[in-house]
Amino acid sequence: MKTWGLHIALLALVLVAGLLASDYHQGNLSRIMVLAVYATGYNILFGYTGLLSLGHAMFFAAGLYGMGLLVRFQGADPVTAFLAGTLAGAALAAILGALALRARGVAFMIVTLMFAQAVYLTILYFGDYTRGDEGFVLQSAERMIAGQSLANPDLRFWLAFALFATATLITLAITRRPLGKALVAIRENEARAQMLGYDTFRLKLTAVILSGAFSAASGAAYGLLFGYVGATFASVQYSIFPLLWVLLGGAGTVIGPFIGTLFMFYLIDVSSGITTAYMLIAGVVLVLLTLFAPQGIAGEIRRRIARGLP
Repeated sequence: MKTWGLHIALLALVLVAGLLASDYHQGNLSRIMVLAVYATGYNILFGYTGLLSLGHAMFFAAGLYGMGLLVRFQGADPVTAFLAGTLAGAALAAILGALALRARGVAFMIVTLMFAQAVYLTILYFGDYTRGDEGFVLQSAERMIAGQSLANPDLRFWLAFALFATATLITLAITRRPLGKALVAIRENEARAQMLGYDTFRLKLTAVILSGAFSAASGAAYGLLFGYVGATFASVQYSIFPLLWVLLGGAGTVIGPFIGTLFMFYLIDVSSGITTAYMLIAGVVLVLLTLFAPQGIAGEIRRRIARGLP
């Protein structure tokens, strides 16, 4: 119960901070929370299961385009489109997992990268529908729930918080259940987990599907709340981002993805206000953090202060 109370307190702190913040910072926090769900999905696969993927942008893009194309061409309502986008990402993850999990280690990483590039090129090929790198904008009239536009900053914040809170609590529940313990066992020593009778392939496939569904939900929510769908979100760059966020925040911790996303977002935001060479400042800070806090921010908190942090 102490662990649940800690994470609920964190969610309450995020909520209060968002409500008290200026419009600019509230908008930033909305974006951070949605992207933190993406990082949370990546953390399930990498942080808890030990599978390094370089192709996670394809799941984010599956949710983004699964939602966006339905809204644009079928006039689907936002709720239906969001669910469809999430299911599209989960289905893609199931297909990818069934194939890619036959490889291990570096081979798995390369296979995920190849699949992601195939998805990216497919989006570009069907540019008549996807608009390729240019992307397309979802108008406010297309993003209405119960007569309220998702372009409204207050509604956008509340929906982003609801998604983030749901993802956080689901992840916490997974880590406290036998499934989460089994995934960690695979991460630590898959051969020993197999000797203990675990069906490691099925468990890893479950992790891939969960990870893909979380990432797709983030993509669908991003398109709905911010009104833009573009192929850039399927590029390799957006597969690297969640890896950085998870490493910075703390792989294998529930709150790590949010902390890493928040830190990275404002690091770039602040440094870009100082110089045009802001990526140099960001790079130096990231290198220093990696050297002196190798387990990430939340990982170091767990190591030094709260050893029971999941």
